[in-house]
Amino acid sequence: MTIAPDTARREPAQYKAMREALESLDDTAPGKFEITREGIVHDMMSPGRPHELTAALISRRMEKVMPDDLLAHTGTPDVEDAPEGVMRHPDVVVVALADMEGEGPFDPRTLLAVIEVVSRSNPDNDWVGKMRDYPLLGIPVYAVFDPRTGTGAVMSDIHRTPGGPRYATRRDFLYGEDVTIAHWTISTDGLPRYEDAGE
Repeated sequence: MTIAPDTARREPAQYKAMREALESLDDTAPGKFEITREGIVHDMMSPGRPHELTAALISRRMEKVMPDDLLAHTGTPDVEDAPEGVMRHPDVVVVALADMEGEGPFDPRTLLAVIEVVSRSNPDNDWVGKMRDYPLLGIPVYAVFDPRTGTGAVMSDIHRTPGGPRYATRRDFLYGEDVTIAHWTISTDGLPRYEDAGE
């Protein structure tokens, strides 16, 4: 669910106020909050086991084929670009070990790729909102895995459009196929799917 919609570039004071409001809600409200170009997104359901297992398997498979000085990291911190007024929480980020050092959120310009597992409760956040925000943040590769349908896509090649930066290249895949994310190819065999009863 998106709240506080705001498509214009917001003032730094507005973004700071939104950030502080989310920090105050962090331990008291269920789900996950992110700040997007359209406002605050609240995914009211915490990720379930199929979602988390998918992220963990992708992370493990990526790390098996990447150099030792890179990580396919799950968990915190967020990815933030305060001047753009965007704070996102990816499921997996591909980042150099050296860029894990320090405090605070990740600088999106240090990330090699971002991977999202589509949420059953808010799929548009991954397929629409993040498709818009990640090229804006300069993230070169964005991969989406959708356990609802057993499909996914890898986006790359950021280019300028009248509506802002967008990915020019999209490669769709089906679960069971190998998929290349940035420079690394992994199997999608055995990734869990959501059941009708819920995530």
